[in-house]
Amino acid sequence: MSDTTLLSVKNVSNIFTDRRPVSAGKLNFFGVKEYKPVLNQVNMEMQTGEIFGLAGRSGCGKTTLARCILGLIDYEGEILVYGQKYLKKSSQIQMVFQDPGASLNPVKKIGWLMEEPLHIHKTGTPQERAQKVDEILHRVGLDPSYKTRHVHELSGGQKQRVCIGRALILNPRLLIADEAISSLDVSAGAQILNLFEELNKSHGLSILFISHNKDAVEYLCSKIAVMEKGRIISGS
Repeated sequence: MSDTTLLSVKNVSNIFTDRRPVSAGKLNFFGVKEYKPVLNQVNMEMQTGEIFGLAGRSGCGKTTLARCILGLIDYEGEILVYGQKYLKKSSQIQMVFQDPGASLNPVKKIGWLMEEPLHIHKTGTPQERAQKVDEILHRVGLDPSYKTRHVHELSGGQKQRVCIGRALILNPRLLIADEAISSLDVSAGAQILNLFEELNKSHGLSILFISHNKDAVEYLCSKIAVMEKGRIISGS
């Protein structure tokens, strides 16, 4: 692992536990435990400043790996961020999800939603937080007037820009974009890809871009790993 290695994933495995019904005539209210391997000895390294693409079909384990990296689910193996085990309470890694509408509270205005992470982490004065919100809105291609709008007033692309802004507002070292364009139309998806590219070039943002869209991954990413059945089968 070099000094510039941001993310190191070593021999990571994950097993999903489910319960299946027992055969007819056998009394068992809880069913029988069934173990389904999701990740199998996954290894990868991502360098600082990279846009790293993780590609593969739906169900291959991409999102499960992302959740392991974030510390949201248990796993076997080792995941390090700059050589240290990642702590769930840390803000070093932030995630942008597939469905921006489902990620945003429809009752609250955009300004409140943008400022919420700063409140949670008790960062800055009210004036400093307001200034930070304006700065991040500008960075993701929205102007401060969006602070007074509700989620239903925004297009799909604008909602995703807000989600990206919320992720960026805590100055993460790594942004994980999990199928971030799959729910958008082609035009909006292309604009979000260009935004990721701009954030990488202008601000040095490291991005783990997860997608089943091969064309999008090849367009955006400088390095690509392909997953299949819980394993990384190729890389470039």
